[in-house]
Amino acid sequence: MKRYRNIALSCLALIALQACKDETITTNRGKVKFETIAVSAKVPGRIEKIYVEEGQTVQTGDTLALLNIPEVHAKMMQVEGAIKAAQGQLNMAYNGATKEQLNQIEGKLNAGKAQLKFAQESYKRLENMYQDSLLSLQQFDEVKMKLNMAQAQVDALEAKRAEVKKGVRAEQIEQAKGQLDGALGAKEEVLSAYNEQYLIAPANMSVQTISLVEGELLTPGYTLFNGYKTDSVYFRFTIPESKIYDFKVGDMLTLINPYTNEETPSKIVAINQLAQYANITSTAPLYQLAEAIYELKVVPTSDVSHQEFYINATILIK
Repeated sequence: MKRYRNIALSCLALIALQACKDETITTNRGKVKFETIAVSAKVPGRIEKIYVEEGQTVQTGDTLALLNIPEVHAKMMQVEGAIKAAQGQLNMAYNGATKEQLNQIEGKLNAGKAQLKFAQESYKRLENMYQDSLLSLQQFDEVKMKLNMAQAQVDALEAKRAEVKKGVRAEQIEQAKGQLDGALGAKEEVLSAYNEQYLIAPANMSVQTISLVEGELLTPGYTLFNGYKTDSVYFRFTIPESKIYDFKVGDMLTLINPYTNEETPSKIVAINQLAQYANITSTAPLYQLAEAIYELKVVPTSDVSHQEFYINATILIK
């Protein structure tokens, strides 16, 4: 009786094995992975507000945090003043002298001509006295020097009036343009720093860790948010060298979630050798320690947005 029972159990086992032949799960186990992403600051500032929490999912362009950068506001006021001054210089260069400036030059020129006329009359009177030996040579030279100075002043004012009426030189206009361009460039630099007070999500991501709290100082390059791109899921399998020849880049695989039984059509996109044992991801590696270890990077070939994946969760090859 016992013999017949064992035969019956064996037959049932063979039937079950045959029924599951097409649903075989291999011993190759992998892990769910996502492309990681880090968000840091370009300029130093104190964290004024953090708008997200760990585990929260955000979209591209969402504001993650606000920094307080007081130096930016002071520099903005400086560059605004520099732009106004440079624009005024350029306008003056284009428009030339105003009517008031011309009147001022004319007034100085008339005063200079009056001084020149007086110097000329004084020179004529003293010249006769010098010829009659009523005036020393030194006194006569002093009067002659005053006459020359008055003439030089009139000549300079007339040249200035001619320059103003003619217009500003091209070199002065180019100089004014250069000053304005420099001021505008400084403003763009300040605006760039101003925009850096907002830390923005560069992609759709899940925030995993936040390294600082509000009120702390964030230095340039220090990562404040760590997370992973939510639409960048891939799978990582560790394969020993004794089995690596069963796989090739481009091979199509069917992966299965052992907990939900959901299947995911996928493709091998890369095969890399692992140099460190710490990088191995198989949960139950079946290989000799002396074997070289390789990594399969597998990506889904269909839309998996309806499936739920958790980072480092186990995934199997069907």
